[in-house]
Amino acid sequence: MTPYFNKYVGTDVLPYQTMARVSDKTMTIRPMKAELDPTFRPVVITGGFAGHCTNNHDQFWTIYPDPKAPMIRIRLHKDGWWRDRAGNRYQAADEPVRFYDYNF
Repeated sequence: MTPYFNKYVGTDVLPYQTMARVSDKTMTIRPMKAELDPTFRPVVITGGFAGHCTNNHDQFWTIYPDPKAPMIRIRLHKDGWWRDRAGNRYQAADEPVRFYDYNF
């Protein structure tokens, strides 16, 4: 069983923890908490919509379980993505990932 799932929302990524395997195509997952390293400061230069963050991929997040978060079910689709009822996309992962795209 895959220990984590990462939710893709545009270019942002949110971490989820696998709670139970319901079947080969259905999993129960729960969102995880993530805190950005307080020493990270985005470096923005002129360009793009209003600016371009040059150190976007230098972010470091501390990720940990959130036992109070609600659980959701996701199902595996033919295109290879796991999706919830709202159609949000998830991908199985060995490590949780949190990424915020400062360029949007």
